[in-house]
Formats: sequence, C-alpha cells, structure tokens
Amino acid sequence: MTVVDETPGEPSDTRGRVAELLALREEARRGPSERATEAQHAKGKLTARERIDLLLDPDSFHEVEQLRRHRAVGFGLEAKKPYTDGVVTGWGTVEGRTVFVYAHDFRIFGGALGEAHATKIHKIMDMAIAAGAPLVSL
Repeated sequence: MTVVDETPGEPSDTRGRVAELLALREEARRGPSERATEAQHAKGKLTARERIDLLLDPDSFHEVEQLRRHRAVGFGLEAKKPYTDGVVTGWGTVEGRTVFVYAHDFRIFGGALGEAHATKIHKIMDMAIAAGAPLVSL
C-alpha cells in the first residue's frame, strides 16, 4: 500500500496546482462567455484568437500574460476581472518567420484600453524590438 503525503510542495500538491493552472488557462482561452462570442460572430466579426489563428502558422502561437487582469476599482469593475484584460498578446510565425502580435478582444470591455491592457501591449512591443521582429496589431 502506498501512502500519498499531501504536504505542500510534494508531487501530489504540484499535480493539483498544475491542473488548476491548466483550468485557468482554458478559461482565459475561451473568453468571457459563449454569449459574448456569439454576439461577436453575429456582427460578422471574429474573436481576437480567431484573428490571430488566421494570421499565424498553425500551432505557432505563444501567448504572453494570458492571466493578467486589471486592477481598476469603481463602477463595479472590482467584480469584473476577466483574464487577458481585453487584449491577446504573444508571438508566432508567418511562413516560418517570427512575428509578434496583439489583438484587441472586443468581447471584454469592448476592447477598451486600460492599465493592464496597455502594459501587455507595451511588453509585446518591447519583445518585438529586442528580437528585431515585426509587430502586427489586430
């Protein structure tokens, strides 16, 4: 019989934390709600991730700061803290060449620019400059 130690830092605890992280990433990837996605599609528009997928080579996108959230208070914003804060940022390839990209997600606050949103864009711009690679804004 094997006894599993549940002490923090042990493998069983780590597996649980990894599972939690993967669930958060999936929640961020899906976006705010299916209803918001349907509304975007009803306007004849694609989501930020759909636009990025059309631009980049298949399976080449590496997202940056997927779980970032805003820190704003007032007007009920304390209760609305969606992941990505309305902009998807990262890098991938176009015909094998590295490009950095960001796309506003209009399903989240209408794509409005806030502190966390701007910080993510700034970071991806800095990464593009450091890599000497193009930056595409969608």
